[in-house]
Amino acid sequence: MSIPRVIATASALALIERLKGLHGPLMFHQSGGCCDGSQPMCFTKGEFKVGGSDVCLGEIDGCKFYMAADQFEYWKHTQLILNVTPGRGSSFSLEIPLGVRFYIESRLFTDEEFRQLEELVPVVTD
Repeated sequence: MSIPRVIATASALALIERLKGLHGPLMFHQSGGCCDGSQPMCFTKGEFKVGGSDVCLGEIDGCKFYMAADQFEYWKHTQLILNVTPGRGSSFSLEIPLGVRFYIESRLFTDEEFRQLEELVPVVTD
């Protein structure tokens, strides 16, 4: 059994379903900390262009979750947990107009879990 690199709370999954109903298929990219801080950004699928400098950590409720490869080097020993909280973030993420924002919690993998991690998904660009 492989261990997922990224998971979501029930609250985050409920928000994803709501956003899918409003916008269709979605994707996530973990911001690297420039203008938007270091936070997960939710976009309509394909709205954010990913490339060779990104890695796909997996999927949450059918939505691919990406991160810059250099940032992943710092996070590769942690499981990312997508959650949601009330309040407006300062980003272009789709949930912001709803008065909530996604955020990341994390925990270190155990040595055993680290050996059982899901493979990184290759990034395919159009």
